[in-house]
Amino acid sequence: MNIKTKFFGEMEINPESIIKFPNGLPGFEQEDEFVLLAIDEEEIYHSLQSTKSEEVALIVTNPYLFFTEYEFHVDKSTQELLHIEDESDVVVLSVLTLRDSFADSTANLQAPIILNVKKNKAKQLILMDTDYETKHPLVSSQKDGDSDVNP
Repeated sequence: MNIKTKFFGEMEINPESIIKFPNGLPGFEQEDEFVLLAIDEEEIYHSLQSTKSEEVALIVTNPYLFFTEYEFHVDKSTQELLHIEDESDVVVLSVLTLRDSFADSTANLQAPIILNVKKNKAKQLILMDTDYETKHPLVSSQKDGDSDVNP
């Protein structure tokens, strides 16, 4: 199956790699089918590309690569919607906002994407009553003035 992508032009994808978002994504409710396309060789960053709309693509990453203490609870209704049977079935992704200066780039920890990799179903979970924000810096400033990628 061929799709048009925001960052890679037209490309062929395996239909079995399509991730279904039963409720769409907040702000993109009509977009319910996406694929994850690696951006870098290490596969740290991915484009979550809509299969229907070329212009709808979000840059995502595993938040635990940057925020080792990140934790939250996946509610029962989300577990049921995604048919999660075991935590090993789950991958968590965070949407990134990349800036020209990587030091200004942020991760949305308030709305993680929960992906059941066995069923290829996902949902963006909006966390309530949390200190997590939509713009956590990926790079933290150190006391000596140097910057390092979190943690």
